[in-house]
Amino acid sequence: MDSTTIETYTSGAASYAAEWANQPAPDDLYARLTQYFRHQGRTVDIGCGSGRDVAWLNAHGYPTAGYDASEGLVAQAAAEYPQYAFGLATLPGLKGVPTACFDNVLCETVIMHLPVAQIGPACRRLVELLKPGGVLYLSWRVTEGDSARDPAGRLYSAFDPALVTGALEGTTIALNEDAVNRSSGKRVQRIVAIRA
Repeated sequence: MDSTTIETYTSGAASYAAEWANQPAPDDLYARLTQYFRHQGRTVDIGCGSGRDVAWLNAHGYPTAGYDASEGLVAQAAAEYPQYAFGLATLPGLKGVPTACFDNVLCETVIMHLPVAQIGPACRRLVELLKPGGVLYLSWRVTEGDSARDPAGRLYSAFDPALVTGALEGTTIALNEDAVNRSSGKRVQRIVAIRA
């Protein structure tokens, strides 16, 4: 993952956590998770940020642990939700996250922070986390034109969605949509893939 982006999230962890807490609830995301995720299935949130979605998933019947690349955000999540498990792991390798152990994998608006060359390997690794029949919900913020950094230094890579779908070998694509995220107001691409 892009090191400058990780450093930005770590140094500003408290302000990012507050920003996300003050956004409208991502009810469109939660509706998709309810529609596709296996209820009561073991779940992991990759790029969990401050833990908001981990808390929602656990409260709605999806036992979930969260991982993030930012030590600051993991600390925010653990402090806000001490009853849930959080850990440090970085895409694309996700060292320490077990393979073929999860019924559901969530990766919400994370992969656009990766250099383009790492996106395919990251998507393949997300599929590896799933048990047979497991469900991956993957989304990213769409960047028009060229890859760019925001004023804080976070990388937003621009890439063709085919880079992602081509890396999801051994899955069936159940959803592939371009939408506006109700929580952030930003344009996102959403994919749900089910492992064979």
